[in-house]
Amino acid sequence: MKIPILKLGDVLLASIQFELTDGAALEFQSDLIQAAESTRAQGVVVDITALEVVDTFIARVINDTGSMLQLVGARVVVCGIQPPVALTLAEMGRELIGVETALNLEQGLEKVRRMIALDVHELRESRN
Repeated sequence: MKIPILKLGDVLLASIQFELTDGAALEFQSDLIQAAESTRAQGVVVDITALEVVDTFIARVINDTGSMLQLVGARVVVCGIQPPVALTLAEMGRELIGVETALNLEQGLEKVRRMIALDVHELRESRN
């Protein structure tokens, strides 16, 4: 199953609705990076609410995806991290480096839009 990637203005939204196999995680990573680059998305929200378990590979893919998205110029927010997933990530010593988090999708969208607005403001200020 493919994970749908929706475009909401200058933001992409990807909601993972099933447990990921290693192959599905890599396909998702590739699809999301390509979508961000081709749409010139300024922000990406990845909703992982449906993930109840992550292993070290899936944790690494999520982290690497966030880093890759930043390299193509997108701000990234991961939302919906369930307590068992947070516990697993902490126990594994995995952290989402440079990736913001939010409690739910609504907060994730608000946060990424604030990040984009701040970037635009800072760019305008640097030009003056």
